[in-house]
Amino acid sequence: MIGEPMPLTYHDYLKLDDILGAQDCKANDEHDEMLFIVIHQVYELWFKQILHEASYLSKNLVLADVAKSGHALKRILKIMKTLVGQIDILETMTPLSFSSFRNVLETSSGFQSLQFRQFEIAMGKRPTAILSHLHLNDEQRSQLADQFSKPSLYDDLLRCLHVRGYDIPKHVLNRNFRSEYAGDDTVQKVLLDIYRKESSESLLLELFVDLEEGVQEWRYRHVKMVERTIGVKMGTGGSLGVEYLKSTLFKPLFCDLWSLRSLF
Repeated sequence: MIGEPMPLTYHDYLKLDDILGAQDCKANDEHDEMLFIVIHQVYELWFKQILHEASYLSKNLVLADVAKSGHALKRILKIMKTLVGQIDILETMTPLSFSSFRNVLETSSGFQSLQFRQFEIAMGKRPTAILSHLHLNDEQRSQLADQFSKPSLYDDLLRCLHVRGYDIPKHVLNRNFRSEYAGDDTVQKVLLDIYRKESSESLLLELFVDLEEGVQEWRYRHVKMVERTIGVKMGTGGSLGVEYLKSTLFKPLFCDLWSLRSLF
């Protein structure tokens, strides 16, 4: 009948006109620019989902719900594997192909990804100096600055353990969240005891280890992909390229979980 609303379709529900119309190639007839844009747009969609899951994880850690926290972590880990797998697709693009359209990127760079910075902060990285290097509007800058003062996922984990009866020191629970956590001997002894009991909490701890390992795996593959594509050239947007990316490798944020390995 006239005037009846159209039924919701798959196309409309997913807003495919907006998504599929968002690939605006700047170079003239450079075939691989489409792949470059699609891969990075998909990365940003996955980053959005990771942040969504990280928020859910944080909420359930605060509630000391180990089962739901573990479920959220497992989903994030699956997404991290997908992020790594996408690099295989990007590496089908040759260095010469990338160089043919690299100039159209101008000052844009993956270094400027707001969502990945938000994920880093949630993980416990506190690079306050980076605010001056990102191209942010006032709302984004305020949002990111506010996140620096909030507990990381690892801080939430320690609070979860405290609620569940483990003796996490007060000076750790009440620390200044604007600084990166450097580890604590007393916390490591508590965690070691949890592992020895083989409790449900020990499985949660191992998922946190898996999470950091997954992030490091993605960083490493990303570094090698950039190195094979542009060598040691400066990155787009004035970043240091490969040298900057290498500096982010092998710096654990969940320090206690790695330090206590030698105590087993």
